[in-house]
Amino acid sequence: MKIVVTGASGFVGTALSRFLLEQGHTVTGLGTSRESGLESDAGFEWIRADTTRPGKWQEAVADADGVVNLAGRTIFKRWTRAYKSQIVESRLKTTGHIVSAMTGENRVLLSTSAVGYYGSRGDELLDEQARAGDDFLARLSVDWEKAALAAEQKGVRVAIMRFGVVLGAGGGALSRMVPAFRSFAGGPLGNGRQWFSWIHLTDLLGAVRFLIENGNSQGVYNFCAPGAVRQKTFARSLGRVLGRPALVPAPSIALRLMMGEMANMLLVSQRVVPQRLIEEGFTFRFPDVDGALADLLKASP
Repeated sequence: MKIVVTGASGFVGTALSRFLLEQGHTVTGLGTSRESGLESDAGFEWIRADTTRPGKWQEAVADADGVVNLAGRTIFKRWTRAYKSQIVESRLKTTGHIVSAMTGENRVLLSTSAVGYYGSRGDELLDEQARAGDDFLARLSVDWEKAALAAEQKGVRVAIMRFGVVLGAGGGALSRMVPAFRSFAGGPLGNGRQWFSWIHLTDLLGAVRFLIENGNSQGVYNFCAPGAVRQKTFARSLGRVLGRPALVPAPSIALRLMMGEMANMLLVSQRVVPQRLIEEGFTFRFPDVDGALADLLKASP
């Protein structure tokens, strides 16, 4: 298949592009970087483009068999009013321009969302049927998913991927957590009782392949492992794998002083289950956090 990946120079986008190439697909990567790092790979084309604006890049979308939409400004940055607007526009405008370029000839659109859709829900078990929350990320996720689902009106099969925290080696969330633990300064965030929903990068890539290849898969999917854990449990597991204690909590008030509104994202409780992936037969290689962290950090000193 000819697959377009937006946000292809990011942590997940680079890994996904390489994975799809290994599976025998041809890949066109889109993003604002000057290069993606994959230009030497056969079957890969890089198009530098601001996808929040319409342009010639949309021709690649129209010509593709499928699109995986990962584009969006990072949320791991202080949320000023201006930056929140950039977070929203980078997702909604890009998705709108993708959909406007698609035709009935495009087989499938996989578009990212987030478990932030649910807001903070305590101990409630959250499958794909659970209602949306009402905070900034929840409202954004609702609008983002609606923009992608508009492609169904053109006969395109659409699958929404609600990402949990992606755990992978060499980038993403772990690259921010591990240094603190190695310096004996790691520990749970807030009171540590909030539920933490995560997914190993290997399983994320496998789930993308699963949805692309299964022509009956459409609608919303939670992209997180079956084994959601409380934040304090995750911190202990990470400390154990690294051979470090997990004794230094980051109090909620300190996080909010340092990060402002963005700190709420780290303190919410979301006990999410990947019900639809399980029902449709997807098998997780890393369903529990101990095994996932051991795999990702096995070479760590």
